[in-house]
Amino acid sequence: MHSFEISTPDSGLETALQNKIDRKTKPLGALGLLEKTAKKIGLVQQTLTPQLNNPQMLVFAGDHGAAKAGVSAYPQDVTWQMVENFLAGGAAINVFARQNGLGLSVVDAGVAHDFGQRAGLIDAKVAAGTANYIEQAAMTPAQCAQAIQNGAAIVRQLAAKGCNVVGFGEMGIGNTASASLLTHCLTGLPLAECVGRGTGLDDAGLARKQDLLEQALIRYRNAGGNNDAGAVLAEFGGFEIATMVGAMLAAAEAKMVLLIDGFIVGSAALIASRLAPALLDYCVFCHRSAEAGHRTQLLAMGAEPLLDLGLRLGEGTGAALAYPLVQSAVSFLNEMASFESAGVSDKE
Repeated sequence: MHSFEISTPDSGLETALQNKIDRKTKPLGALGLLEKTAKKIGLVQQTLTPQLNNPQMLVFAGDHGAAKAGVSAYPQDVTWQMVENFLAGGAAINVFARQNGLGLSVVDAGVAHDFGQRAGLIDAKVAAGTANYIEQAAMTPAQCAQAIQNGAAIVRQLAAKGCNVVGFGEMGIGNTASASLLTHCLTGLPLAECVGRGTGLDDAGLARKQDLLEQALIRYRNAGGNNDAGAVLAEFGGFEIATMVGAMLAAAEAKMVLLIDGFIVGSAALIASRLAPALLDYCVFCHRSAEAGHRTQLLAMGAEPLLDLGLRLGEGTGAALAYPLVQSAVSFLNEMASFESAGVSDKE
């Protein structure tokens, strides 16, 4: 695998940050998770006055060979059609990114469609969709490595343009199935508890999806497959998930704040954090998804999400919706008066 220099932020500032938070004109701990978020961002940026600069959302899109086998309620063409919707500005992520002042780019990591050169689209296509993991590995080791490199390059370009906070979203018909397999392999949660309805499968569709994923697992285990994060990613991942892994690793290396969305983005974060555990120090977990298995992902990463709205749309919508809370965490740290500066009496 690639080597990324990701170090745990220096904890030397921790006491000063906590003291600054505690001296604000409020009872101790009264801003709850916002306080923890402010402290985390202060440590990431190694400052008592953190700033969020040029925030960007990246939506990674890719197709899955297994989608044609029937793991999704929607046809595979919906992937490229939704990319067109993103580029036209009409999807939920476009609405929330515009509302909250986030730049938005769509990354074609492996969609089975030729878009040509388009404004707002980054061409990082490894191939026109992965292979069907029910029959063979989703990608070759070389393809997986290429996707990781592609993702890292995209984020390094953002960092060069002064971006220090990046949100992660995705689009790919069949990718909840892929995320279910990754989550099962990396957390040990029984597969049945990792498999949800995705884009809205009925009971028969859900049973079929689970049966197909069981077949994929049996094939992998019979071939001597293990739970190594890199191996599992190549076996069951999508190009959009692997590209996201590289982007996350490069973002943590560049000491950016990572806004982590729901179940599919969570599966990429799970992989990335197994490859580089210090990555979690740079992640703000934005919401708890309604998708089966996301709760276990969050537990495995020791994550406390900012929102719990029953979301299961993907696209990075949970990250975009949570961004104002991240701004609030930084704003109170920088702008709220202290007991001393306000002349307010502290508790006896």
